[in-house]
Amino acid sequence: MRCNPRYEILFEPVRIGPVTAPNRFYQTPHATGMGYQKPFSGAALRGIKAEGGWGVVSTEYCSIHPSSDDSPFGFLTLWDEDDVRDLARTADAIHAHGSLAAIELWHGGAHTNNRLTREQLLAPSAQSAKFVQPGGARAMDRQDIADFRRWQREAAIRARRAGFDIVYCYAGHDYLPFQFLSRRTNRRTDEYGGALENRVRLLREMIEDTKDAVGDTCAVAVRLAVDELHGSHGITSEGEGREVVEMLAELPDLWDVNVAGSLGNDSKSSRFSPEGFQEDHVGFVKRVTTKPVVSVGRFTSPDTMAGQIRRGIQDFIGAARPSIADPFLPKKILEGREDEIRECIGCNICRAANNESVPLRCTQNPTIGEEWRRGWHPERIAGSGSQARVLVVGAGPAGLECALTLGRRGYGVMLAEAGNTLGGRVSREATLPGLAAWARVRDHRLHMLGKQPSVEIYPGSRLGAEDVLSLGVDHVVLATGSSWRRDGIGASVEMPVPMAASASILTPDDIFDGAAVKGPVLVYDDEHYFMGGALAEKLRLAGHAVTIATTLPVLSSWTQMTDEQFFVQKQLMEAGIDLLLSHNLASVADGVADFACAYTGRITRRDFGALVLVTGRIAETALFDALSAATDAHGDIPSITRIGDCLAPASIADAVHAGHKFARHLDLPAEATVPLRERPSFATGDKPWNAVQPVAGPAARSVKSAASRSVRGSS
Repeated sequence: MRCNPRYEILFEPVRIGPVTAPNRFYQTPHATGMGYQKPFSGAALRGIKAEGGWGVVSTEYCSIHPSSDDSPFGFLTLWDEDDVRDLARTADAIHAHGSLAAIELWHGGAHTNNRLTREQLLAPSAQSAKFVQPGGARAMDRQDIADFRRWQREAAIRARRAGFDIVYCYAGHDYLPFQFLSRRTNRRTDEYGGALENRVRLLREMIEDTKDAVGDTCAVAVRLAVDELHGSHGITSEGEGREVVEMLAELPDLWDVNVAGSLGNDSKSSRFSPEGFQEDHVGFVKRVTTKPVVSVGRFTSPDTMAGQIRRGIQDFIGAARPSIADPFLPKKILEGREDEIRECIGCNICRAANNESVPLRCTQNPTIGEEWRRGWHPERIAGSGSQARVLVVGAGPAGLECALTLGRRGYGVMLAEAGNTLGGRVSREATLPGLAAWARVRDHRLHMLGKQPSVEIYPGSRLGAEDVLSLGVDHVVLATGSSWRRDGIGASVEMPVPMAASASILTPDDIFDGAAVKGPVLVYDDEHYFMGGALAEKLRLAGHAVTIATTLPVLSSWTQMTDEQFFVQKQLMEAGIDLLLSHNLASVADGVADFACAYTGRITRRDFGALVLVTGRIAETALFDALSAATDAHGDIPSITRIGDCLAPASIADAVHAGHKFARHLDLPAEATVPLRERPSFATGDKPWNAVQPVAGPAARSVKSAASRSVRGSS
């Protein structure tokens, strides 16, 4: 197979200053949650992207100095020679596949927390810290600005020494250089404040300093937020954002442009934005510079990508989340396999990983973050370890992924689904407002299963224990899912809520099954992810008066991890949905629900025509229990394993990962299934921590956490 001629434009080389990208696929900087503490994991992840065909592969944000400390989140550092050595692994892994390696040098200013280094926060003007904490940032004086410029130069030199081809000046996402640009955060009256030309001064100097530091061996990129989405008193793409680009148009070698205000605006989920949603803000940039331009927009369609190039919107297709969902997206297009792309669903589980300070995960790609510690490759997998036959019961996300991966390994698989619709919870949840893209989890796997001759699918096949045991398979995998609770127990309420059974008390399962709903509707959310808010919106769109009550002070509180919470609450409020916050469900009787204030215990009463309980889910274990009981009557029985929600209800990403892990591990010895861990070690000549003697004075060498040095065998 060969590339569709429509997409050949995506594989043209592009010059970036002194270096040339082999194609137009640009993996823009994105966090991994690994940071400086897991250099082997980070290098393996980026190397896979390069192998998958991304012409440019970038790191995550990389601190240039201890005054920019984002602990406990996973960030990189370029503070010393240990960092040069560690980051060289990433550059080498990228170069091994012919791609360019880019590094995003970063100083967060008032948008850091410095809880590890305990350095003072820096900002253009004195202000409160962007992270809620006691204290704030001090206004930088001229010496501070000179120091900052020196830190950038020194980090750029280290980046060049580590082998990177593109070095960033990072003026986006409300970090320090952007804080100088914006009137909201820059209230200076000297040559770095006031008129826009003065506010641009530091960024201009950064670019010039960085170009001088790296010479003619590296390209210098600027990542700029051209619109901070704060209206006319901030940077806008129609106003000062455009003027900044015009002032500096030919100075950098590449413009990487996006929107800011918060990371949630730049990485907006599919629930609140379409593919290519940033075009209206960034489309002007190529008209005011001759330098190559890259931007993002959760691009998953090759036609949309090629259209961006042909219409002159950008020179590269920038991607973070799509490159996570499918690291081999470019190669699949090149080889005419675009039907096999695992399209990003825009659920932002990847953002949640970083916000929770854990390694990257993805709903669509269960191998992301597992490249080093488990040795998983997204496209290659070991063949079967036996002639075993496997029955997978349940065709939800866990069962589909398990069957597909077993089929790829060459096992004989029967996939049985009780209902006539495949996809399990995904097929239901994708019908909620804004979540249609989630159906890609089901659709991709069904499409790929159609290419697996060793997998047979049986919809409409509800199996009992005797049915399962009569099939004579070697392994039984139960992926029978879960159901929503009816007793009111959730994250905050730990005992059943007093309530009599009633046709007016519903669960999400009832709504999906088409239960009649009489208003007014009261949605009670003690689960705190997407379901409560999405159901409230669905019922409001159906014409019902809706109130949503929740036990916490904000709606859908866990969506703060996916950078969606603000958008969820804003949308529900704008839809006219009433909110009852910080209240626990206390009792229900005769169309009346009593709620107790989470702080005072004071009772608030709400009438309802329908009460929808969104509290928690219970694993569906009926078949497992029956099999466990039936095995006493059978001598030779198959192994029985539960995966996904029928073991422990969680996210779709967790279910997919569980299905993939079972299939990867089948027939492996137990010791081969234990993930590797990156542990502290010492390079040759280093002293153990308790032998390091303190040295007085400002020239003392800082001792970095040994956690930045890691081994798989040796480092």
